[in-house]
Amino acid sequence: MAKRISIINFKGGVGKTTLAFHLATGLARFHDASVLLVDVDHQSSLSALCLQPRRWLQLADDEKTINEVFSSFVRNGEMPGTEIIARSPIRHLYTRDRSRRYKGYDNIDLVPARLQLDNTEIELTRTIAGDPVRSEWDKRTLICRWIEETGVDDEYDYIIFDCPPATKVVSQNAVAASHGYIVPVVPEAVMERGAPHLEELMETGIDNMLKALALMGDPRPIHVPDTQLIGLVVTRIEVHGMTDSGYTNIHTTHLEALQSRWGTQLIEPYIVQGVGVIETLTSGNPVYGRSGDPNIERTNVKIDEQYRELTSELASRIGKLIP
Repeated sequence: MAKRISIINFKGGVGKTTLAFHLATGLARFHDASVLLVDVDHQSSLSALCLQPRRWLQLADDEKTINEVFSSFVRNGEMPGTEIIARSPIRHLYTRDRSRRYKGYDNIDLVPARLQLDNTEIELTRTIAGDPVRSEWDKRTLICRWIEETGVDDEYDYIIFDCPPATKVVSQNAVAASHGYIVPVVPEAVMERGAPHLEELMETGIDNMLKALALMGDPRPIHVPDTQLIGLVVTRIEVHGMTDSGYTNIHTTHLEALQSRWGTQLIEPYIVQGVGVIETLTSGNPVYGRSGDPNIERTNVKIDEQYRELTSELASRIGKLIP
């Protein structure tokens, strides 16, 4: 059985895709894990990152995306199979001087998304098939059904969902199938308010609603009744060498508030903001293996090592949550 995880926050710009990508590549590279990434964000950033634009657009044109899982309900059509999985999409140079090639992360696969997913969600929300209550259950467990019918849960060690900045029907599909969820945050005032609200929404809103609907629909073995918070990951924290904390004053203030509220659920290390991350992602690579890049290996901060340590900590917490 795969350990199924959602990367979620209803606020955009907090590094959800970057975290999903580095967690998957870190698990594959350093923990010899097989990972299925599932892009359920209509912005499709993870898909374009892993596949690079040309291949992503071709798969979108060929309708080999997660959209087809949801469209099967809207159109009353067949559920797609494993043909929507792009096998080993990450095959790029990873040394900065391009002196040698890396064979790629062959143990990572991807179910991409396409931009029309936002329109599909609107159609999904207003579509009713048969009994109205059962219909609400069916449309929120389409991913569960796809996993069950394809048997992919037995093929991977991890399934990681990169969710959109929303908690609507598509995100609820990911949550329904997930054992746990990770919330990336930037230390700022909106996250002091937003993260507790998201936790409450997940527990008393989405989980409780799904459990109530489950009583009136077909059993879904993949459905997880109580999706657990794995922790909050601090991303894009801004450093400042002249302060006692090493971070900017505004980020230090909000970081302290987050630490006070979340304690050990605020997971270390905190990932610093850096242009090197953006540069490596643009080339379709994780930061791993690029320690010679001055934008990755900053003064007193090695972003690649931060992500490697964070991956190990998350793997440990996920392992305790999901034996």
